[in-house]
Amino acid sequence: MLFIGAQFVIWSVTGAYMVFFDIDYIHGDSLIVNHQTKIKPDNLTYPTQALFQQYPQAENLSVGMLVNREVYRFNIDKQAFMLDASNGKLLSPIDEQSAIAVAKHFYADDGEVINAELIIENPPFELSSRHLPTWRVNFDNFGSPALYISATNGKVVTKRHEFWRIFDWMFRFHVMDYDDGGNVSNWFLFIIALLALFAAFSGLVLTYYKMIKPMFSKRKNSDFDNQSPQPKMNVPTGDQP
Repeated sequence: MLFIGAQFVIWSVTGAYMVFFDIDYIHGDSLIVNHQTKIKPDNLTYPTQALFQQYPQAENLSVGMLVNREVYRFNIDKQAFMLDASNGKLLSPIDEQSAIAVAKHFYADDGEVINAELIIENPPFELSSRHLPTWRVNFDNFGSPALYISATNGKVVTKRHEFWRIFDWMFRFHVMDYDDGGNVSNWFLFIIALLALFAAFSGLVLTYYKMIKPMFSKRKNSDFDNQSPQPKMNVPTGDQP
């Protein structure tokens, strides 16, 4: 029961942390600005016919923005490519300066960029490997915020800060995922939850027998003593010899 009680403390602390912070703040939504930049058709001077002639296997073609320029994005065998829509110049993979420019464009604060790191393999736990290769741009602000910019399409794939990182650890401890953070079915959690229910039920039973029942028994005996008849005493008077 001491072991179960320790897990109760962990559940309480981690649960309190997760409900204290707004989930949108944890997701980092306040870190970026969603620019509503309109695409100017006049800037699409590179024809799509030329694009398909140069890249005949291109799929999922779309038109978007890269900071302040129109670009074509498409895939070839699940690999992303990006072209300048004005002249057909290949822009992917983007370099460090372009990644910093994209990060500054979307970053909601005015913090300075500390550094930019290209992640090709072995991503940190806060970044999914499906986004690789990705630039991590770190800003000098409270909570050590970082924006992850895709090196292939120039989009912000995710945003992180220290409170999200702590939240992730708190969630792991809360669901008792002490392995790699990827367990969906956790039998250890299921067993501990059953033991916790048993602990709570047995505690209620012990509370009744150790506290509630003796209290009622004591009160019942007290009431019985108050209701029992008192013996009469013969008090002598002056008329008796």
